[in-house]
Amino acid sequence: MFNPSRADARTFFFETWRKHKAGAPLSPLEGMLVDILLAHPEYHCVLDEPERSIEQEYFPEQGETNPFLHLAMHLAIMEQDSIDQPPGIRRAYANLAATRQDAHQAQHVIMECLAETIWQAQRHGTDFDGASYLKCIERAGTRPLSRG
Repeated sequence: MFNPSRADARTFFFETWRKHKAGAPLSPLEGMLVDILLAHPEYHCVLDEPERSIEQEYFPEQGETNPFLHLAMHLAIMEQDSIDQPPGIRRAYANLAATRQDAHQAQHVIMECLAETIWQAQRHGTDFDGASYLKCIERAGTRPLSRG
């Protein structure tokens, strides 16, 4: 199983961003990542400073968002959709994107379900529960849009 270190994963983000800015060819996975990066201009300054950012710590309890975790979760959701794994995620994502009328916003909703499902598995020492994950996404699709 592929299990990169934190530095390896961050280097992938930095290198993909560098290649995009240089107009270099991208792999399909890098192309997926570039779409995500372009949707998050607030993180471009982090990607432009790999020497400073590669070891940066982020503390959610202090209100900090880890941009690498956020971007990686987007990428995970896009990969799940591309291979329909867990089975049914493609349909759930499409339904949610249709109700939200915005695929990127739908990913943010799915991200909350993904984080919750991972947390539950870690908390209870169990495998990832794909059925619970899909139910969470379906429930999220029935909630009214927030006006914020």
